[in-house]
Amino acid sequence: MITDTEIKINGFQALTKSLGSVAAERFIALIQREPFDYTQWQRTLWEDQSIEEISRRAMNSANKQDA
Repeated sequence: MITDTEIKINGFQALTKSLGSVAAERFIALIQREPFDYTQWQRTLWEDQSIEEISRRAMNSANKQDA
C-alpha cells in the first residue's frame, strides 16, 4: 500500500511534469485557497463522455506510462 507521503511526492512530481514547477505551485495554492469539493468536481469532470471513452483514454494513458 502506498503511503500518504508517497502520494504527495508522486502527485507533486506529476503536477511538475505536466505544468512545470511554478504552475504546479500555483495550482496547489489555488486548491488551498478556494473551497473545493472533490466529489462534485469528479461528477462533472467527464459528464459529456461515455464510460467507454473514459475507459479508452485511461487505458491509453496507462499504456503510455508502461512504455
